[in-house]
Amino acid sequence: GDERSRESPAPAEAQMQAGAEGGGRVNRCCWKCSVTQLKKIFWGVAVVLGVCSSWSGSTQLAKLTFKKFDAPFTLTWFATNWNFLFFPLYYLGHVFKSAEKQSPKQRYRECCRFFGDNGLTLKVFFTKAAPFGVLWTLTNYLYLHAIKKINTTDVSVLFCCNKAFVFLLSWIVLRDRFMGVRIVAAIFAIAGIVMMTYADGFPSHSVIGIALVVGSASMSALYKVLFKLLLGSAKFGEAALFLSVLAVFNVLFVTCIPVILYFTKVEYWSSFDIIPWGNLCGFSILLLTFNILLNFGIAITYPTLISLGIVLSVPVNAVVDHYTSEIVFNSVRVIAIIIIGLGFLLLLLPEEWDVWVIKLLTRLKVRKKEEIPEGNGDIASGLPNKSRRTRPSMSS
Repeated sequence: GDERSRESPAPAEAQMQAGAEGGGRVNRCCWKCSVTQLKKIFWGVAVVLGVCSSWSGSTQLAKLTFKKFDAPFTLTWFATNWNFLFFPLYYLGHVFKSAEKQSPKQRYRECCRFFGDNGLTLKVFFTKAAPFGVLWTLTNYLYLHAIKKINTTDVSVLFCCNKAFVFLLSWIVLRDRFMGVRIVAAIFAIAGIVMMTYADGFPSHSVIGIALVVGSASMSALYKVLFKLLLGSAKFGEAALFLSVLAVFNVLFVTCIPVILYFTKVEYWSSFDIIPWGNLCGFSILLLTFNILLNFGIAITYPTLISLGIVLSVPVNAVVDHYTSEIVFNSVRVIAIIIIGLGFLLLLLPEEWDVWVIKLLTRLKVRKKEEIPEGNGDIASGLPNKSRRTRPSMSS
């Protein structure tokens, strides 16, 4: 028996050792999970700040550009051309990160499968890429034209309604799941639009500006819903190639419109020397950064955090407008901003949020019920133990 105890541990000791090893593995797994989550949250905060700063910065820079260069469609055309950099930037990331490196031609052919078995043909270009190029141009042009009419705070908060429009169109066209909370969010968005229109007493320029922003949000929602309906979901390389194709469409078929607007003197400038190239390039770079973070940020963080960056751009624009313009933050405007922001946050709730809330409440109720009997059991068990200690034994 002594030899056995020396050679091998007892069953109880073996169980303790196995439990210790298992506990160590669990602790290591929990540590890895916590570190991974912390990294994702850290990158999420960085992406949120990037989305917020790039979106609010591009909006403010566009407002500043129009003081010297009153040409919103030309600015839209110029900024859209920068989308051509999407696929080259994606390929650089592929070269640095991927273990199996492919040539640009091989990667291009693989991403072209997104358009169909035949790849990016001329027919596919006109049927699947051209309509989205038109919607992209309309979304940006209406947004920039609205900045000329109203302040950037109202423009940024009203554009947040596009998420409500996406839900309504997805519910009608794509037959997505009906969610009461998202209907409430859509109602909040519509109520906020009406209150924002009423905030300045219905002057003509404000009504036109608000209508332009709502039109821009509607075009953005239509773009997203049609993309999901016609093309489905795209991987990172496929999305990068698609956005670069939109830039090609912009160069080939939209270039004529700024030229026509220039010669008809709708968007006219006396000489090319007065064009603020710094503002134009800065706006384009910020808009490109915003779209990169919006499309590829989900690779390193949660999509909800990315959407929060758009909401946070509203107070940033409000602070800038407070010091640079004559905006009046009356009670109606503040309530409208809060209502639209609340509706946007409600739309960020996941589809199974109600199930999670019910499960959480059920667990809390079960824990409360378990704590009460355990407490009574401890009090009751204390009395017999005391009597056993004081009772004398018969052997003594």
